[in-house]
Amino acid sequence: MRQLPLDISPAAEPGLDNYVAGANAEAVERVRALAAGRLREAIVYLWGEPGSGRTHLLRGAAELNRALVIADDVETLDAQAQQALFNAINAAREGNAPVLAAGNAPPAALSLREDLRTRLGWGLVYQLKPLTDADKATHLQNEAARRGLRLSDEVVRYLLNRLPRDLASLNAVLDMLDREALAAQRQVTLPLVRDALSKKNDG
Repeated sequence: MRQLPLDISPAAEPGLDNYVAGANAEAVERVRALAAGRLREAIVYLWGEPGSGRTHLLRGAAELNRALVIADDVETLDAQAQQALFNAINAAREGNAPVLAAGNAPPAALSLREDLRTRLGWGLVYQLKPLTDADKATHLQNEAARRGLRLSDEVVRYLLNRLPRDLASLNAVLDMLDREALAAQRQVTLPLVRDALSKKNDG
């Protein structure tokens, strides 16, 4: 008998504690220190490719410190927003609210006004490095455990070999498997995964 699938295991809200750090542990610690007011530097800039977790870290830091000035996707800022960020960085250097910013390239390579590019490079700059397959496997198993599911190594390998490897896609598949397992009252086995992915592709 199939049960109605209820959303009883929502995905975790982005936070510093559930960011999969991988090779980015130092950057995460500096963001945490900035949000907690423990960092001597007043400006931190993060950059990396899409899916590297920039927005996740910014949202997590904002939850810890509402006074932070947060600027995401700085490469998209219009002239007015660039001026606002320029002013915020200057104010941070004078002891006002610290600035946490992120973009898709290092400061010098951004298509922004020169004085803003310079100021973004004044503080700490970190490139967020992509996660390894081992990091992603660990994330899948930890997130599944948080939902009360168990993913075998075999299932994890199958998912990583057949799905887009960004965390958003992997988390979306976990949502689906969570619902399927509940509805079928079955463990997340390889046959269940194959069946669920087949239904998804057919749909």
